[in-house]
Amino acid sequence: MSVSKSSPWNNAPRRLTLAALAVLGAAPAAADSMLDTLQVHGFLSQALVITDDNDFFGPSSDGGGSLKFTEIGANASLRPHQDVLLAAQVLSRRAGGDGRDARPVLDYGVVDYQMLSSQRRTLGIQAGRFKNPFGFYNQTRDVAFTRPSILLPQSIYFDRTRSLGLSADGVSLYLDERLSTGSLRAQLGVGRAQTGDDLRRTLRLDGVPGGFESRNSAIGQLRYEHDGGRIAAAISAATVKTRFESGEPWLGDGEFRFEPWILSLQYNAEHWSLTGEFALRGSSMSGFDDPRFNFDITGESWYVQYTRRFHDQWQWLVRYDSLTSNRDDRSGRAFAASGAGPAHSQFADDLTLGLQWTPHPKLLLAAEYHHVDGTGWLPSQDNPDPDETRRRWNMVLFQLSLRF
Repeated sequence: MSVSKSSPWNNAPRRLTLAALAVLGAAPAAADSMLDTLQVHGFLSQALVITDDNDFFGPSSDGGGSLKFTEIGANASLRPHQDVLLAAQVLSRRAGGDGRDARPVLDYGVVDYQMLSSQRRTLGIQAGRFKNPFGFYNQTRDVAFTRPSILLPQSIYFDRTRSLGLSADGVSLYLDERLSTGSLRAQLGVGRAQTGDDLRRTLRLDGVPGGFESRNSAIGQLRYEHDGGRIAAAISAATVKTRFESGEPWLGDGEFRFEPWILSLQYNAEHWSLTGEFALRGSSMSGFDDPRFNFDITGESWYVQYTRRFHDQWQWLVRYDSLTSNRDDRSGRAFAASGAGPAHSQFADDLTLGLQWTPHPKLLLAAEYHHVDGTGWLPSQDNPDPDETRRRWNMVLFQLSLRF
């Protein structure tokens, strides 16, 4: 939505922009022209999560369920020059816990400069905090209107370690090539990944003094869309590195590496879409003096999803989503035999049914049901004792989303 220059929402950005241009010596006419490109958008989502066993995003198994899944965001973009775009989004997201994670944070903030732009080709660079080009949905996963379901396939788009794959601080180079048969987009980013408390909890380091310090990492994606997007295919790969500095003599410091490869395919017809993604996820922790904290495993993830649009405002979905934490121990029996936790914590097979209704372009109502075998993607903050979790469980979610 473009914001008019007389709008109260726009007064503060307008004053700041005019002041900045005055300092730079820009003419008032140039300031007015630039402010005409200002866009501000926002969104709000509130969900109710109900489970029969285990907890997801709060005490969902307690009677009336959990309302601790809330997303609030606001973003703005401004084009000071035809080749330069400034864009940023602030996000407040609560997903279980005690609410401390709901403090507003910078979701992304970039300066986007297009060095070359023609009918055939666009070459540009982004600097700042950029969204990682990860699968089909990662770059837009925070906005409910862009998701096919309330929860994305958890085998690939983890919410339990969301911060690690979401964004990075650095630079990202992209190339869009428009071909006679479709379009090709290549993107390569180098920077430092975000490492929040969710990573510490997942690696069971939340009780160990110390913290993660990100190292330089890289991520890239090659995506092709054929016949106006009727067929889409992408391959994504990354090497994410971070170091845990404990300061404990008995433990020392360790380095965590995450190296996923994702193949994505989608077919779009007039009223339906078929989507599938497959991932191999290499992850390792090394360097700790206590060998119990070191590991080197390769996980496997995949899902197949069918969506059907009907009566203009409605869409239903069916999806099968599968997660294996360790390809060499698919059942989790070796993991359980080592005393590390229950076998079912090492896998999750999820059958999902979903329904979305959009009675107005700015309003979305959604509901979905999950039948899950395994707890491989359950958030550890909601289930601190894995031995108390149930292998087979069910979940129902309802969500109301608004945008402007």
